[in-house]
Amino acid sequence: MTAYFVVQVTISDQAQYQKYREAVVPLMAKFGGKLLARGAKVDVLEGEHDTRPVVMFEFPSMEAIHAWWNSPDYVPVKKLRDGIATINAWAFPGS
Repeated sequence: MTAYFVVQVTISDQAQYQKYREAVVPLMAKFGGKLLARGAKVDVLEGEHDTRPVVMFEFPSMEAIHAWWNSPDYVPVKKLRDGIATINAWAFPGS
């Protein structure tokens, strides 16, 4: 079943974060992840939102998301954003 990975990021060093982006997107693709939206402004129809843009990926399954997230190949990539970005990340299955 298709699954989605959504991230909100606060970035303090855009140049360094670009290195992370360049490494993470191809790695996610190896696990079937494909970018659906980047830097999308959320249009709040009801309730509250913290105004940060979102990035959204589609994966073939929740298992694929977890396989990527827990992959030994992701460890050095994840370190590229240490100290320069804080994230909120969510994964959920499609229907």
